[in-house]
Parts: sequence; C-alpha cells; structure tokens
Amino acid sequence: MFGRTHELSILEDAYRKASFQFLVMYGRRRVGKTTILQAFAQKHPCIFFPSQEKNDALNLHDFSESVQTFFTGDFLAPFPDWGKALAYLGHQAADDRRVVLIIDEFPFLAAQNASIKSTLQHAIDHDWKDKNIFLILCGSSVSFMENEIMGYKSPLYGRITGQMEIQPFDYLDAAAFFPNYRTEEQLLAYGILGGIPRYLAAFDSTRSIEENLAREILPENTFLHDEPQMLLKMELREPNVYNSILEAIASGANKVTAIADRIHEDRSKCGKYLQTLQNIRLVRKVIPCGEPATSKKGIYVFTDFYYTFWYRFVFSRKNYYSLLGPEDAAHEIMASINDYMGPIFESICQEYLLRQAKERTLPFIPDKVGKWWGTNPALKAQDDVDLLAIDRTGTEALFCECKYQNRPMPMEEYDDLMAATAAFPKITKRHFLFFSKGGYTKPVTERAAHDGATLLTIPDLYRTMR
Repeated sequence: MFGRTHELSILEDAYRKASFQFLVMYGRRRVGKTTILQAFAQKHPCIFFPSQEKNDALNLHDFSESVQTFFTGDFLAPFPDWGKALAYLGHQAADDRRVVLIIDEFPFLAAQNASIKSTLQHAIDHDWKDKNIFLILCGSSVSFMENEIMGYKSPLYGRITGQMEIQPFDYLDAAAFFPNYRTEEQLLAYGILGGIPRYLAAFDSTRSIEENLAREILPENTFLHDEPQMLLKMELREPNVYNSILEAIASGANKVTAIADRIHEDRSKCGKYLQTLQNIRLVRKVIPCGEPATSKKGIYVFTDFYYTFWYRFVFSRKNYYSLLGPEDAAHEIMASINDYMGPIFESICQEYLLRQAKERTLPFIPDKVGKWWGTNPALKAQDDVDLLAIDRTGTEALFCECKYQNRPMPMEEYDDLMAATAAFPKITKRHFLFFSKGGYTKPVTERAAHDGATLLTIPDLYRTMR
C-alpha cells in the first residue's frame, strides 16, 4: 500500500485508547478505504465484516459467523437478530482485551435493515460504552455517512468519537505508482488519472502514457473506460441528466445558467443536480480567492481529474474514437494534451503550495488559497491570477503564475502577473512564485533574480519535497 501513514496513525491512536471508541470512515468509491482498514487489521486482531448487497438475514448470518469464529474459533448458528449478535459481542469483550469491530460498507447493511442504527445505538448506550471496544463503520455513500450516521437526527449522533473522510492522493503521493516515469510523466499521468488509487494502479509505468491511453482507457470494456458510467449508475437515479451536466462542465460551461442553457434544463433543477454531484464528491464549487462564500462569481469544476479527462475526451468523442481506433485516438489526445493540462497544472501547483505551507516553507501561513478572477481597476478590464495565497490579515500574499507549455515562459507573462497585483491595493507585502513546464527565458531569469521571485519547473515540485 502506498502512503496513508496519516490515516493509519489515526486508527492506531484510537486503538491504543483503553476505552470505547467509535470512528466513522467514509469517502467516495475506489479511494482506498478498504485497503486502509485491511492494513490496520493485519496488525491487530479484528472482526472484519464486509457488508454486502444482499438481504438482512444473509448479512446477519455472515456477521454471526464472523463474530463467533473470532471469539471461539467455531460457528454454531446465526443469532436470531442483530440485538442478540451485538449483545454477544459486548459480553465477550473484556477489560484486558481490545475488541475491534470493523463493518465495511455499512450503508449496504442499513439499506436492508433501517433499524440497525437504533440497534447499534442501544448496544453502545447500554453495554459497549463501558467496554474496551473499538467500533469502525465505513461507507462509500458520503451523503449517507454524513447525514444518516453523523447527522444530528441519527440515533448514533453524539456517540461517535472520531471521523475521517479519506481523500484521494495528491500529486506527490500518486508518483509512487509510476516508479519508471520521469517527473514530467508522473505529473501528466496524475493529471489524467487523478488521485484515486484504483485508477492510478491501472496504468503500467513500463509503458508510455500514450500506450496506456490506448490500452487502458480508450478500448471499450476496460476498467477505466467503463468506470465513470458504472459509478453514476451505482450512485444516481438519472445518470443521463448527470452525464449531460458533467459533459457541459467539461466543455467549459461552469455556471448554473450556462449549464442549464447547454443541456436545455430548468436552472433550479440543474442546481439540485449539481448539489448531488457535490455530495458524491464529483463536482465542487469554486469562488475567487478572497471572495466571501456567498459570492455569485462561483463556478463548478470537477474534483476528480480523471472525470475531467474522461468527459472531455472519451465521452464527448466516443463515436469518433471508435472509428479512429485506440492507437490513433491516443496519439491525437497527446497532441492536444497541453491545452487540457493548463487548468489541471494550476490545481497541482496549489497542492504543492498546501504541502509547502504544512512544511512551514512559505513566507507565511495562508488563510486562503486558490485561483482569483475579477475586475482589475488599474487595467479597467477583467483579469486573473492563476494561484493566490493570502494571509489572515489580508495584507500579505503570494502571487503565482502557472504555465504548462513546452516553450520557456516569456517576459510578457511575467509582466502580466505583476500587473494583476494592482487589483489588490490592500496587499502591501507581495511575494512572487512562477511554475513553468518549459522553463524560463533569460530575461525572465534575470528579472526574477532582481525582484526576488522564485522560479520553479516540474522537477522542482518533486525535488523540494523529498
């Protein structure tokens, strides 16, 4: 297993506490929750129960077998109900023995037995809270785990001692999946696949990225080709509408009005669908850095790079690519990959900044980080900053330019960033950082040395963190 040291340390801390602990783990599908729990279970005796999409009686039978086998090494018969099963576990728990119960994909269990939450609550309140028990409930339905387990209306509300949403890998953790790639290739692979471990593992780093596109994404019936549609069908009732919304976002329609116009749907209806996509962590709303959360300038973007890639290339060009063939289609995609990677590169650079902030290597600890766009009063025109970090006082900031181009960054783009700072008259202390795939021209290098600006290339994003 790559990474996940922080997540495992949280589990270990809870395990070492000699008291009842109840941790809720959740996160979108394929993010690696089960892998983390399996790694933890390999170090400690655990009752590891993977709920399945089958009826309640069969799940209770499997649970009974898991619990009895754990304590006695033998299985006699299923318990008559869940209350008896949980009471048996509480009875077996002793002060000198830590009992760990992991229920993976708990929403499958609750879907067949709505009372299971109340049954668990009764066991905790009347027995387990004074026992040396560590309970972990895990689920891929983010909205269910947040509302039905952790929400204040849930029977389990107030009994949870910890919660952990498992996040996708960032660019640096993802690099471990591609040991044979140069840093530029590692970054490109991450820009295509995103941070979901299952997606990253599908690429073979002994083959080129173009070959992986032709083998693992473009042919029908491959895992990566079919995955986005499979996920929508598993999570949502009207995948056709959601497909239309996601395709619209991928093509540049990123506001509710523009999306509604593109797919010919009512705006209020689109707003509800977008909220659902946010709940399952496929889409997020972004506002200009420094703007209040209520800003009307917000736009919708993908949270997952692979879905950005898939809806831009695979979904929208399916018929064309089926005629072109995987190899030629992969070649055509690679010819335009720089245009695709432009905004992706900005997000990766933001991940770099967040890592640097945690390492205390930035000039200050940012309070807000993100892209900015709006009116520049000095230019009397619309302007933007690829990446902006502002301190808590609002008087110090780090201005960043991010260019994913093969050519060296020219002085014009350096000057553009300097001009954009005029939109922030309250910021009196300014720092400058440039990211460029293709390096920098000599005038830019000389000017940056004079101004005290920092110039980074892609290898620097990996070198400075290792």
